[in-house]
Amino acid sequence: MTKHSSKRTAVDVAIIGAGPAGAVAAALLRKAGRSVLVLERQHFPRFSIGESLLPQSMAYLEEAGMLQAVVEAGFQHKNGAYFVYRDQTSSFDFRDKHSSGWGTTYQVERALFDDILIRCAAQQGADVRFGHTVRAVHTGHMPLVDVIDEANHAYQIEARFVLDASGFGRVLPRLLNLETPTRMPTRAALFTHVRDGIPVDASDRNKICIATHPQRRDVWFWMIPLAGGRSSVGCVAEASFLDVPEAERDAALRALIQQEPTLNRLIGSAPFLMPVRHIGGYSANVERLHGPGYALLGNAGEFLDPVFSSGVTIALRSAHLAAHTLNRQLDGATVDWSADYDAPLRKGIDTFRAFVERWYTGELQDIIYYPDQAPSIRRMISAVLAGYAWDESNPYVADPVRRLTALHEVCMQR
Repeated sequence: MTKHSSKRTAVDVAIIGAGPAGAVAAALLRKAGRSVLVLERQHFPRFSIGESLLPQSMAYLEEAGMLQAVVEAGFQHKNGAYFVYRDQTSSFDFRDKHSSGWGTTYQVERALFDDILIRCAAQQGADVRFGHTVRAVHTGHMPLVDVIDEANHAYQIEARFVLDASGFGRVLPRLLNLETPTRMPTRAALFTHVRDGIPVDASDRNKICIATHPQRRDVWFWMIPLAGGRSSVGCVAEASFLDVPEAERDAALRALIQQEPTLNRLIGSAPFLMPVRHIGGYSANVERLHGPGYALLGNAGEFLDPVFSSGVTIALRSAHLAAHTLNRQLDGATVDWSADYDAPLRKGIDTFRAFVERWYTGELQDIIYYPDQAPSIRRMISAVLAGYAWDESNPYVADPVRRLTALHEVCMQR
């Protein structure tokens, strides 16, 4: 991994951000013989949230030549999710699903996971520059990217195309004024890691736990078992509910955990391994995911909500779609970014959105806890929860709003 060379560098593709979307896009483009430069403001490894992967992600990691490195890293195995509300529980095994493909994945510490992916991309020939900040992007047929490094050396990148994989940094939406209002309410999260000490038979470490606050169905918790006896734990709610001074965050999250019986039993007094962090206003959207000489990947384009851990899966799906579209364009084909990238990516995002919106209204919770679930419908729901939000052979992907509404009506007739 290099620092920088001349005042102006010419490459096929400049990628802003070295997270999962940027790393996978870089690897896929390198496999096609493209010259790729990745610009990352931070230094890796660095902490990031979004630790519970979905099985759909595994196909993209495999395609990018990264699967072996991820498998050998020793991350916590994951095969599903279980939901808790008061005395009700509902468990989904992602191996039992409507869609074909991977049914297992990992729960990861993102500092290590992201570092593994970008190092794989570098090993495949991507030029990765840490500590380099994008200050401006001049879009068009041959975009120019203005960059400055930590020694205050400024230089330009001349690229045939720019991919923004900057995640919550949202570099191009910010620089090019691409933001548009999101339909998702403003929510926030308090989270930390704990030394969980959970007895082997007390909880299924191979599944993420999603627990609903017993008094407020719009407030929920995650518990993500990680390798080495750690767990990530957090609470998500409307921003005002979690608006506490920084000095009081530890006590606030501890009190919230102790209000939920299952989490209180498992980790109610477990030591926090880092100060409680806060993230807010993370839901975001743009009018379109591409423009002259650029495309937006993953969270740089749109982020919904953490409840179904869809962020990394959407990021990797976007990297896959963008890399394949861009490779055809660079080979001289005429491509339609709206039809070939934007519309197909948003199809899955819209599926997740239908599920997220109905989680917060309580409709999806009614469905998840319904006692007499038909096995075939349960497998369809499981497939979406496993990340297969683009498989239109699944009725809950092909027409999620109508199908979920009808299913909820059935559940309420009981």
